Amino acid sequence: MKLHTIETGNFKLDGGAMFGVVPKVLWNRTNPADNQNRIDLAARSLLIEDGNRLVLIDTGMGNKQDDRFFKHFGLYGEHSLDRSLKKAGFSKADITDVFLTHLHFDHCGGAVRWNPNKTGYELSFPNARYWSNKAHWEWATKPNAREKASFLKENLLPIQESGQLHFIDAPRNSFVEDCGLGFGVLFVDGHTEKQMIPHITYRNKTLVFMADLLPTAGHLPLPYVMGYDVRPLQTLREKNTFLSRAADENFILFMQHDATNCMLTVQHTEKGVRLLESLPIETLNTL
Repeated sequence: MKLHTIETGNFKLDGGAMFGVVPKVLWNRTNPADNQNRIDLAARSLLIEDGNRLVLIDTGMGNKQDDRFFKHFGLYGEHSLDRSLKKAGFSKADITDVFLTHLHFDHCGGAVRWNPNKTGYELSFPNARYWSNKAHWEWATKPNAREKASFLKENLLPIQESGQLHFIDAPRNSFVEDCGLGFGVLFVDGHTEKQMIPHITYRNKTLVFMADLLPTAGHLPLPYVMGYDVRPLQTLREKNTFLSRAADENFILFMQHDATNCMLTVQHTEKGVRLLESLPIETLNTL
């Protein structure tokens, strides 16, 4: 197995929304805001090369929305999905499986693109199976008012209509040892219904793709929960359980949204689980 970091782009979001009820004087220490109160974020995906299988976990925002849409998110930097795949030695046609942790636009927007004539949409990965789970798919395609702006029809319907959509079964105990793609999955419900958190056994270590269970290292304290989460108290409980295990078992946390800390480990302290070490992304294949 070989892992590739796929940087799909950087963006900005309001720091207050990203930290919920936590005062700015606290979160600004770890995630400094610009003059519009926005913090820097990454849209970092992970590509798993395992034999004949190429599994891409999440796809970033994509580029099919208009300038008015993207203006809200302060896109910056030179990263893109295509450039990162090319750097890894692959193209979109090579991807065999696209695993979507959840269907908010910043995680799945790159899964669908304009067709060549810009008269409609097509799948960005024509030869891939697309993976979600039934409960979350129904949640996303029949959205509540709070999340409606994050679940975009143009990101979802082309996948549904393609015949390439597959569902992973959610277990009763929230964790499945092997989702069918060679890694385990933790199901969590605080941020959104049945978000999937991949647990990859790699070089005798457990590497966890954090998605929105832990957006940045600044969110390590348990009460630091995003305002976007639909069930914040449940997020708090899920973080507590997960982070305790991560510290006990020395998990490596692959950070999807942290613009500064690409990977990190955590430890138990008197104040709770906190950062142990930030690991450069260059060490991904030398762990």
